[in-house]
Amino acid sequence: MKLTDDVPGCYYNRTVQFFYEHSGKNISAHWRPRDYVVVSLGMGVSVIVILANILVMVAIFINRRFHFPIYYLLGNLAAADLFSGIAYLHLMFHTGPWTIKLSKNQWFVRQTLIDSSLTASVLNLLAIALERHQTIFTMQLHSKMTNRRVVLLIALIWGLAIFMGLVPTMGWHCLCDLENCSTMAPMYKRSYLVFWAVLNLFTFSLMVAAYTRIFVYVRHKSQRMSQHTSQIRHKETVFNLMKTVSMILGCFVICWTPGLVLLMLDGLGCESCQVLRYEKYCLVLAECNSLVNPIIYSFRDTDMLQTFKRILCCLCRRGDAGRKDTLSGMRCNTLEQEVLSESNGNNHHDNHNDDNNHISPHGDHSDTDD
Repeated sequence: MKLTDDVPGCYYNRTVQFFYEHSGKNISAHWRPRDYVVVSLGMGVSVIVILANILVMVAIFINRRFHFPIYYLLGNLAAADLFSGIAYLHLMFHTGPWTIKLSKNQWFVRQTLIDSSLTASVLNLLAIALERHQTIFTMQLHSKMTNRRVVLLIALIWGLAIFMGLVPTMGWHCLCDLENCSTMAPMYKRSYLVFWAVLNLFTFSLMVAAYTRIFVYVRHKSQRMSQHTSQIRHKETVFNLMKTVSMILGCFVICWTPGLVLLMLDGLGCESCQVLRYEKYCLVLAECNSLVNPIIYSFRDTDMLQTFKRILCCLCRRGDAGRKDTLSGMRCNTLEQEVLSESNGNNHHDNHNDDNNHISPHGDHSDTDD
């Protein structure tokens, strides 16, 4: 945002500190023990979030069993969580006493990163809900969406996420409307906070309703399948994948809803709500969500957990000067194991030619043509 001379009613040349003091969000110019604790913990969690989600993305890339639309979207969700970790790490270097030293451009960049990461996560979950709706109602494990469409969908998600993050800098701020500045984000208009919170909460409601409908359908369909067919493993795998995706959605809603409600209360001008008192806790809860998904994958998806172990073992071996193992070699080993697994399951696969994928007892599947 270009700095110009103040015009009547506008405050383009005022500092970030000016807006914070006007909104009542006073920041100490000196580091307190509490500031050190918050920043240290924030940096530590952010680094763990970044590493954990890189692990998920690498696992999806090297394991051919995950080369399906649903896993590409889950990988993109991991990329959004990785982006969140980077955004929070950036925030930790620009918070506390550092805040009052920021220029307005730096402050808007800080907020844009956070807003874009949330939007990317929400849009990813919405895309996953649509993909599951498309496949579950035909009782398939994977959709027939082409790789090209998946790439276009992912590009659309990130385009919209960046655009939504930039909306305040394009004019929905309070630099020329000081009386409508919010408390939690002192250079954002209250009306923007209400819009942002309501939009995301409404999207959450839609996704929860969609997954509830899908779950009811899957449970009903599974009972019929168990009575009239022998596709028990297919039924279990579809249901288990739905549980995993629903847990991801549930944790996201739980972690982000308190912060969005707080933003909405601030936007509505609730002076008795003490939003600043709970702001830090809601931010930490939202940040922890980016760490939840890799944990869910580890406990819910046996194949993903095994891939995690191979990656970590490979990294440990590479640390040994006497070993020559590389990630590419580990990938070859992974693919060799897949080939063996597929050859062992050929007889069982022949009995289910009408299925979209071959299913193993633990929810594993062999590849089919995209």
